[in-house]
Amino acid sequence: MRWTRRALVAATIAAFAASAPAAAQQLELLKPGELSAATEGTFPPFSMTDARGQLDGLEIRVMREVAKRLNLSYKPVVLKWESMLVGLQADQYDLTSTAMDITEERQKAVTFADGWLESGGRLIVKKDSGLASPEAIKGKAVGVLVASTWAKLAEGLGAREVKQYKAETDAIQDLMAGNIDGVVTDAIAGAYAIQASQLPLTMLDRPLSEIQKGFAIKKGKPNLTRAVNKALADMVADGTYERLTKELVGFSPAPKSPIRSQI
Repeated sequence: MRWTRRALVAATIAAFAASAPAAAQQLELLKPGELSAATEGTFPPFSMTDARGQLDGLEIRVMREVAKRLNLSYKPVVLKWESMLVGLQADQYDLTSTAMDITEERQKAVTFADGWLESGGRLIVKKDSGLASPEAIKGKAVGVLVASTWAKLAEGLGAREVKQYKAETDAIQDLMAGNIDGVVTDAIAGAYAIQASQLPLTMLDRPLSEIQKGFAIKKGKPNLTRAVNKALADMVADGTYERLTKELVGFSPAPKSPIRSQI
């Protein structure tokens, strides 16, 4: 009889575990209780260092809130942009929070959480350049962030030279120095850079592209992806997303129709 009771208890526990939601059992984290997210740390207003030396920015604020809603501690991992997906595939962190465009090519390599921000490519030039439209950059030199999608946009405009930089700030400095004639960058990042630097720069009105950005997750982690998606949706619905982002860019850049995860 004693053995029968033990067997019954064991069977009951096993049945409960099997019926519990998979996401509740395992979020496929590298370290239980911790959400590690790769960030560049030098791409305002997405990720940057504030006056106190602490990480801040759109992606930092949103990812920290995601971790909070999942009852996890938030661990940012700072590294270079070009190493983001390599480190993700090597299980160095759980996901990337960096402002990465959701493209078909990248979707073949990773799973993106639902689009968390909508933006696009824009061309920045000096105010006294005389360049009034993106097409006017034809035959001139353009700077872009290394390993970004901006290079193709610059080439499409007929740029004579597309110079790649490890940091957007370096490209802006070269623009001011007259070494290049324009910088193709993210619309939100560009607007923030012009406002924060007070430099005599302007962002041309017509967008070069429209894109959504997503948090990249290694394939094979559906529970983590769904959990992040729910946290993001809840943030937007209850107004937390707007509160966190509006202070930095003046509005909520949440997509009206987010690109959904391919799980």
